[in-house]
Amino acid sequence: MHVIIVGCGRVGSGLAAGLAREGHSVAIVDKQPAAFRRLPWGFSGQRVVGFGFDRTHLEVAGAEHADALAAVTSGDNSNILTARIARESYDIPNVVARIYDPRRAEIFQRLGIPTVPSVSWTIDQVFRRILPRSNTFAWSDGSGHLHLVERPLPFAWAGRRISDALPANGVRLVAVTRATVPTLEVADLVGQEGDMLHLMVSTDAVGALEAAFGAADEVSRP
Repeated sequence: MHVIIVGCGRVGSGLAAGLAREGHSVAIVDKQPAAFRRLPWGFSGQRVVGFGFDRTHLEVAGAEHADALAAVTSGDNSNILTARIARESYDIPNVVARIYDPRRAEIFQRLGIPTVPSVSWTIDQVFRRILPRSNTFAWSDGSGHLHLVERPLPFAWAGRRISDALPANGVRLVAVTRATVPTLEVADLVGQEGDMLHLMVSTDAVGALEAAFGAADEVSRP
């Protein structure tokens, strides 16, 4: 995957380093060249001096072929503008914006832009949003046979009953977070952009679940 990180602060530099260690192609954008000093020695990714909401700078960072973008600067407005440009101008499928004001987070969730309020921010949470097909589980039982998986709703599933899109065996939709509000009433719930799905999956069904999300991603990607 090619991932763009906008903002080389503590979170951005940590994300960039972690993604590079996992073998992903990474470009990190920051308006201050000195910010790149936070990156570890030997960082293999691309450094771009510029702004995430500037299309020229985004294209230098590889926006036209990017698979994911995380906007994690210190400014809410910059992060949201960057995220909207990434989604609307470049069709980047996996986008997340860091938001300091939780009241704004709900508004942007309704616009279909996944957000992470800074009060609950962790690098692991962001990994699960921008790498939705990674094998990271939110929780696993002691036997290793049952896992909690959190995935953003694929674009292709918006407007469909979510349970109809999932594998019939070994996977259960247990909750959906919509506009920062979780619900357990999911039996007949129709998907909306920005939904976060919470699924219980048996080890035997992980492959089928990955295949379902993979097929949805192929449909969504132009």
